[in-house]
Amino acid sequence: MEITNLQKEVDEWIKTVGVRYFNELTNMAMLTEEVGEVARIIARRYGEQSEKESDKTKDLGEELADVLFVTLCLANQTGTNLQKAFDKKMKLKTERDSERHQNNKKLK
Repeated sequence: MEITNLQKEVDEWIKTVGVRYFNELTNMAMLTEEVGEVARIIARRYGEQSEKESDKTKDLGEELADVLFVTLCLANQTGTNLQKAFDKKMKLKTERDSERHQNNKKLK
């Protein structure tokens, strides 16, 4: 599914189920909270911190989906075409990094 379709799906959900968008500042705070939940899982499951029993059942995919959902909300609210922005970013990264990573001895 293209990002444009995801943006439309989120917009339709907001209009039919969610009543309205939270304001941009509220969504930014929610995005920060969701990223924190992802960070907590990563730090404990893949990092050096020990994982509490209560954290072992947390679903990383679900938390990443929360980040994506709120990101899509913010894009919709601000009139940002994420597909266009993502395509532009991938082109830029490909041009900028085409040899950089291939020549990075740390990645060998």
